[in-house]
Amino acid sequence: MKQQYTTLLFDLDGTLVDSGEGIMRSAEHALNHFGIEVADYRTLRPFVGPPLEDSFIDFYGFTPEQAAEAVEVYRERHAAIGMYEEELYPGVLDFLREVKRRGYTTAIATSKMRFQADIVVKEIFPELSPYIDKVFGRDDEGLLHTKADVINDGLKQLQITNLHEVLMIGDRRFDIEGAKVCGLDSMGVLFGYGDRPEMEQAGADYICESYDEMLQYL
Repeated sequence: MKQQYTTLLFDLDGTLVDSGEGIMRSAEHALNHFGIEVADYRTLRPFVGPPLEDSFIDFYGFTPEQAAEAVEVYRERHAAIGMYEEELYPGVLDFLREVKRRGYTTAIATSKMRFQADIVVKEIFPELSPYIDKVFGRDDEGLLHTKADVINDGLKQLQITNLHEVLMIGDRRFDIEGAKVCGLDSMGVLFGYGDRPEMEQAGADYICESYDEMLQYL
């Protein structure tokens, strides 16, 4: 059943952009810095989505200090190489063009640092810019950490008063859980780095396999 959504919040990695290659290889680079060898970098798929510090702590038992160092090493490679290993998902521009034709306000709410997301949208894939009204991400001051933090910041900046008009769209449970914390409906997509069981367990209101299917709910 279609709802009266007016604003769409999109995750970036795994939803609009296939950034897994750059993220996983940069995470491998950071782990190598600590003497940890990864047999196959593709096993680092869980790094796509959550805040990097959390991933190093949760998956490899790093201390907060080690995690902070790992993130710095990660960012060195990602800024120089990893960001350019990303690709737009096929059909994403047609999807966004139709979304804007229908009159939606669109914004990105990502666990990337905001400056990194700006680079992706404005420099690496400037063809996205006409279809994205705002970019929200984690801040340099460290006040915004979780996806819920980023979403709430976006809602405030957009001056949203009716939460029922906003839909959060993403490919990992963090997007769905963040939406729930903020009181938003959510849509999980299956062409990114999560799967249907993850979306169902997180409680996504809609689960879609393609951009065409997403448009049926909008």
